Amino acid sequence: MNSTKRIAMTAAAFLMAALMGCAGTTTREGTGEYVDDSVITTKVKAAIFNEPTLKSSEINVETFKGTVQLSGFVSTRAEIDRAAALARAVEGVATVRNDMRLK
Repeated sequence: MNSTKRIAMTAAAFLMAALMGCAGTTTREGTGEYVDDSVITTKVKAAIFNEPTLKSSEINVETFKGTVQLSGFVSTRAEIDRAAALARAVEGVATVRNDMRLK
């Protein structure tokens, strides 16, 4: 019985360690958050790419814990506003940080 308890305790400790390794912190995403953010980034990039008034090659999109950061250079203020509006419309986006600049 004693060895069975020891094995069970060891297995529980390994399970806890494995789960803790996948947990996110304030500065690092957990595995599930990383996948979610990757999906959000892809959807925002697709929305910007499909917008004929925007040059998607000059707009960078990054996502961290649901916050989308847009950066890059565009020609008009309307393009900055349009890219931000497209990003906000994507499901899963919590906030948009718009760091785009005019050329």
